[in-house]
Amino acid sequence: MTDICFNHFSVMLEETVAGLNVKPDGVYVDGTLGGGGHAERVLSMLSDKGTYIGIDQDSTALEFAGDRLKCFGNRFISVKSNYENMKTVAETLGYGKVDGILLDLGVSSYQLDTQERGFSYKLEAKLDMRMDTEKALTARDIVNGYSESELYRIIRDYGEDGFAKNIAKHIVRARTDKPIETTTELAEIIKNAIPAKVRAGKGHPAKQTFQAIRIELNRELDVLKNTLDDMVDMLNPGGRLCIITFHSLEDRIVKSAFKKYENPCTCPPGFPVCVCGAKSLGKVITRKPIVATEKELEINNRSKSAKLRIFERC
Repeated sequence: MTDICFNHFSVMLEETVAGLNVKPDGVYVDGTLGGGGHAERVLSMLSDKGTYIGIDQDSTALEFAGDRLKCFGNRFISVKSNYENMKTVAETLGYGKVDGILLDLGVSSYQLDTQERGFSYKLEAKLDMRMDTEKALTARDIVNGYSESELYRIIRDYGEDGFAKNIAKHIVRARTDKPIETTTELAEIIKNAIPAKVRAGKGHPAKQTFQAIRIELNRELDVLKNTLDDMVDMLNPGGRLCIITFHSLEDRIVKSAFKKYENPCTCPPGFPVCVCGAKSLGKVITRKPIVATEKELEINNRSKSAKLRIFERC
C-alpha cells in the first residue's frame, strides 16, 4: 500500500448514503472512488450478495481505497478508468443494471494538498493538475500552448472570472519571455492581472483561473454532461443517482438534466394533453439541493460549496 496519507473527508457522508437508499443485495457504482469513505459505509451495509464497483482515474486513490476496503472481499471491485466509461465497465463485469450510482465531483483533499500534483495555487509545483497522471497533457501545456482567445474562453466560462480577458492577456505576455513552469509563477501572473482594490475584496485571485484550467484539462464538464444519460439508463426501477457538485457550473448541469429526466415533455405549455410521447424516467428526490451541516463545515470547510442532488428511476 502507498505510504501517502490520503486526507480525504467524505462530504455529506450520511446524507449521500441515505440518498442511495441502499439494498443489502444491490449493485452500486461509485464513479469517483477517491479515498473510499462513501464506499466503506455502503459496503458495510451490503450482504455477501451485494456488489460495489469503485471507479477512479487516479492510481493513488485506487491503491489507497483498495487497501482500505480489502476487508470486504469480493463485494468490492475497483477499476481504473474515467467514470465516462461507467456503463462499459459495469457491463464488462456482468452488471447491465445497477441499484445506485454515486459521483463526488470534488477534487480530493489529497490531490489539493499533495504539492507535486500541481492543483494548488498556494503550493509551488510544476503545472500539472492531471487527475490521471498517465495522461500526457498537463496544465503547463494549456498555459503555454493555448491562444489568448482560448485562454480567455476557459477562464470566462469555467472560472467565471470577470477579469478573464486581462488574465489571458497577462499569461500570453509573460510566456513570450519564457515558458510558465510552476503554480506560483502562474498565480503571480494572475495576481498582477487583477486590480489591487479588487483583490482586497475577494479570495485568492488565482482560484478561479486554476479551477478553469483544471476543468479544461480533465474535461470535467464534458464528461459529466456526456455521461448523465448513461447513468440514468443503467439504473434499475427504484435505483438512485446521487451527485455531489462543488461549483455552479456542475450543479447547473445536474439540476437541468434531472428536471428533463423527470419531465421530458416538449409540448407547448398551453397544450391540454401531452402529444409528444416523451415518458418520464423517474422523479427528482431533492427539489432543493442538500448542503453540508454547520457541524460538518466546522470539521471540513471544503464542504461549504458542496450540493447533493438525487434522482430516482421509475
